[in-house]
Amino acid sequence: MSISRNMNGRHEIKHFISYSDFIQLRSRLPYVLKPDMNANDDNTYRVRSLYFDNYNDKALREKKDGVDEREKFRLRLYNDDPSLIKLEKKSKKNGLCYKQSAVISMEHCKKLLNGEYEVLKQDGHPLMLELYTKLNSQLLRPKSIVDYKREAYVYPAGNVRVTLDYDIRAGTDTGAFLDQEIITVPIQDKIILEVKYDRFIPEIVRGVIALSNRQQTSFSKYAAARFV
Repeated sequence: MSISRNMNGRHEIKHFISYSDFIQLRSRLPYVLKPDMNANDDNTYRVRSLYFDNYNDKALREKKDGVDEREKFRLRLYNDDPSLIKLEKKSKKNGLCYKQSAVISMEHCKKLLNGEYEVLKQDGHPLMLELYTKLNSQLLRPKSIVDYKREAYVYPAGNVRVTLDYDIRAGTDTGAFLDQEIITVPIQDKIILEVKYDRFIPEIVRGVIALSNRQQTSFSKYAAARFV
């Protein structure tokens, strides 16, 4: 099992965009940025996340209230493929975003979803142990599933990542996280443009993603899913 950390923090900007903006961007982005290496032939992939929260909806409330220092845990897989499942912790502090991740086996993921939390202690990884501790001390539990389609592009200078997320759906049956035929419902008909970067956005990238009448947002897929 591997683990990775983003210790420096990244900027994250989100915008609601129209369908016409979406068409413009997907026609321009490949000329300057490289498509995500893990995408399918059509440069898209599906993302599914299962979010944890406590009995008092701590993560949801802190997001809604704009608390500066906050965190949330999630499980994530891609294209309905359980051969690669990640446990991730996303944190925000002083306006910067941090992410830690660890790969968890399908067997251990199933046990976790079944409430067998002791499995998190078997590998001894810090992120697994932290979630185990908070499952017990904060009573974190699986709360909601978010599923959406993503197009992603990267640019090395500034470590820029541009994503277009759409067909955003939610599911309430957290035990079905690994099922290909999971039942979900639409929660957002808008398209989300997300730009992540380290210290700066190169001017050439700014030019490519420039759109008129963009609406910056603090939209949270998890928060939207909880109101289904």
